Amino acid sequence: MKKLIIFDLDGTLLNTIADLAQSTNHALRILGYPTHEEPAYKFMVGNGINKLFERALPEQERNETNILRVRKEFIPYYDLHNADKSMPYPGISQLLDTLQDKGYQIAVASNKYQSATTKLIKHYFPKIHFSAVLGQREGVPAKPDPSVIYEILSSTGKSKEDILYIGDSAVDMQTARNAGVTSCGVTWGFRPKRELEEFHPTYLVDRAEEILSIILQK
Repeated sequence: MKKLIIFDLDGTLLNTIADLAQSTNHALRILGYPTHEEPAYKFMVGNGINKLFERALPEQERNETNILRVRKEFIPYYDLHNADKSMPYPGISQLLDTLQDKGYQIAVASNKYQSATTKLIKHYFPKIHFSAVLGQREGVPAKPDPSVIYEILSSTGKSKEDILYIGDSAVDMQTARNAGVTSCGVTWGFRPKRELEEFHPTYLVDRAEEILSIILQK
């Protein structure tokens, strides 16, 4: 029986793609670069914002200097607008409430930068007590490196066998595999179902309600 449920954020708990697209396009526009349609961003996110900017830039402009230029324009704008259109996926708020009521520990492991991760969790789930809310931070490798999972394990005193890790992308499935924990892919996020299937998650669900059934298995 699982005791600690770790969630990815973007594409798993929250649909954040509209605000990410709007903010990245704002930064690109300011710098004179072409922008992208919102659906295209579903295949740019997942590895942290610097990788997002690299993918959003024209191929010949993808260098560290330009990535940092985009970042400089993106962050202040996104910090103001990251909750304009973002919202929890259907059933997520109820799932978190139920898990908390039943005494499970809940945590977040995201590749979104830390301050935005913290802000969004507090904004959308103010009544949920999370054992850890960890985003991308200086000196900590991004997922699929398992460091963030190990950090949560250490802070909660749980073992790998206690964990169910839930996410919407190949990055998440690789993270769970690298950490040696049980994985659950969700099909409502940013990536197609076939991408998740390629990594053979332990579980694959189409609705938030299905997660509770998995967790309650003896």
